Amino acid sequence: MDLKTALEESAVALNLFLNNKFSEALAIFEPWAKTSMYHAMGHSSILVMQAGMTFDPTDIQNAMASLKESLQTCQRFRRKHSVFETITSLFFTQTAQRLTEDEMHAEICYAECLLHKAALTFLEDETMIGFIKSGIKIRASYQIFKECLLLLSTAQDLLEQSHTFKHFQGGVNMGIGSFNLMLSLMPSRVLRLLEFIGFSGNREFGLSQLRAGAASDSLRSILSVLTLLMYHTYITVILGTADGNLCEAEALLEPYIEKFPDGSLIIFYVARIAVLKGNFEEAQLKFLQCVGAQQEWRQIHHLCYWELMWCHCFRQEWLEAYRYADLLCRESKWSKAIFVFQKAAILSMLPEEEVQRTGEDVVGLFRQVDGLMLRFAGKSIPTEKFVVRKARRYSPSTPVPLVVPALEMMYVWNGFSIVGKRAELTASLLVTLETAEHHLSKASNPSEHHCDDQSLLLLLKGLCLKHLGQLHQAELCFTQVISSEKMIKFDHYLVPFSMYELGLIYKLQGDLPRASSVLENAKLNHTDYSMESRLHFRIHAALDSLKDSTATCTS
Repeated sequence: MDLKTALEESAVALNLFLNNKFSEALAIFEPWAKTSMYHAMGHSSILVMQAGMTFDPTDIQNAMASLKESLQTCQRFRRKHSVFETITSLFFTQTAQRLTEDEMHAEICYAECLLHKAALTFLEDETMIGFIKSGIKIRASYQIFKECLLLLSTAQDLLEQSHTFKHFQGGVNMGIGSFNLMLSLMPSRVLRLLEFIGFSGNREFGLSQLRAGAASDSLRSILSVLTLLMYHTYITVILGTADGNLCEAEALLEPYIEKFPDGSLIIFYVARIAVLKGNFEEAQLKFLQCVGAQQEWRQIHHLCYWELMWCHCFRQEWLEAYRYADLLCRESKWSKAIFVFQKAAILSMLPEEEVQRTGEDVVGLFRQVDGLMLRFAGKSIPTEKFVVRKARRYSPSTPVPLVVPALEMMYVWNGFSIVGKRAELTASLLVTLETAEHHLSKASNPSEHHCDDQSLLLLLKGLCLKHLGQLHQAELCFTQVISSEKMIKFDHYLVPFSMYELGLIYKLQGDLPRASSVLENAKLNHTDYSMESRLHFRIHAALDSLKDSTATCTS
């Protein structure tokens, strides 16, 4: 099995994978997984993806065993260093002239397998030791990618001489691009620490590398495309300011829509882009098409159920949203705590008689949440921690109901920036919030959560008013929450998040210095509240966009 044939067979397997023929793709890789680096990497990559989707211990063990074999296979093709070379490599970088092309490909395959093993180690061993082991593997992988980038710059003559060198170049583009892009999203204090231990994160450089990888005719071009799609359609929405480049996402997808019209991954991203454009009806049809496209990996169905649930939530079709939340509770292993809370939250938005027809016990569902929380490296997932704390209002014998829990979760996932694309749906959400506000004001015996609930409703109202273009009224809502800081007893996240939203209002009004001041205040003067890390990511993205706006104004 020579390098050229291995790459050709890998391309065939990749096409099968993108056509939903997952088992057939795996069957191509399996016979040569112990003797060919690309077959080894392809085999383990599919098993790692499957383990990440199922969270099944057996799948995780199978993937880990395959990764160990893959690393051994790739190691056999890597350059063997003498003691002298090992010592000099500490001071001088290897040059391309000293590596054969097989050895260069072995480096990139080894780095990718190492990165996969780091992710799986974290999934398999949830202790702090597992976390440290993962970190060491990630750093080693990153160092190899950096060395490969240097090799690439000194071996451009191979691009014209060799048919296989473009696949090495595509791997470097994908690896270096992904690392730089993901690291650039980190808040500055985290990034400074990572830079101290050898990492670096330049967003524009990362994007340019991924774009080069996506445009190349290489085996890994689709991986660069999928990374860019994930960035534009998910990461920027959840961690940023929801300003992903949808035009670029559509352009990246276009050739693959023609080539794999029934490919579930391709259909999924077409649907996701429709969601972000506010075309929820079109998105729902596409997600249902994605569900019907294949039955082998039901975990892809779960991704679609999550999205379908939110499409119905955006339109306040609570009964339909409940059905998808219920499917996730019954079928998916990703986060039972979030799914059960989400189901209970959606049911809370329905009239009592409709809840009774479902046969569900809403209070009982909320009480289950605490016992379903997962832990990684001894730490709980921030969003799970948030829903557990919110659900504790139902622990006493006389529960204190949450006011609009489904809309609060919509904000947690930055959903108001999506539904804000549809004025009529945003106006409908505003009516729901004002109705909840009216009921809360009429309470004869206000609970200790009264001020917290009022502040939550004001924050969500402010978001609706912002997207309806009523910036002054939105500003009043956010400032009212901030002025209530001393009266808020439990939901301390409401104040820094309101400050963040107020900063965005000032930016829209063109008052960039004031926007920057409020954002910095939220970042520096508030600590120990729910989803603090998520807000720091969003503030980091907002401050970056302010710098860009300031630079544009001065130029």
